[in-house]
Amino acid sequence: MLLSSSIGLGLVGVSLLAGMVGYHVLVGLPWIDAFLNASMILSGMGPIASPQTSAGKLFAGLYALYSGLVLIVFAGITFAPVVHRFFHRLHLNLEKQ
Repeated sequence: MLLSSSIGLGLVGVSLLAGMVGYHVLVGLPWIDAFLNASMILSGMGPIASPQTSAGKLFAGLYALYSGLVLIVFAGITFAPVVHRFFHRLHLNLEKQ
């Protein structure tokens, strides 16, 4: 479970860093505002600053779509060992025979 949690948190950290760089370079936000905007998008809460350039708007849209997928992948990676152990507790055999 520790390995799965570490992989999930690593994915979130890399995604947050990529969002910060994108908001800083393409939208022109200061680093602290880029962190705020990227973390709000990544958590599913929504943007704080609206991009004014076409490149910034394109990045914001793609990052929002990517963030939704990261949330699903993070949940899957983190909770897969828990579900796996639960199935073992029930002695369920999921293999086709």
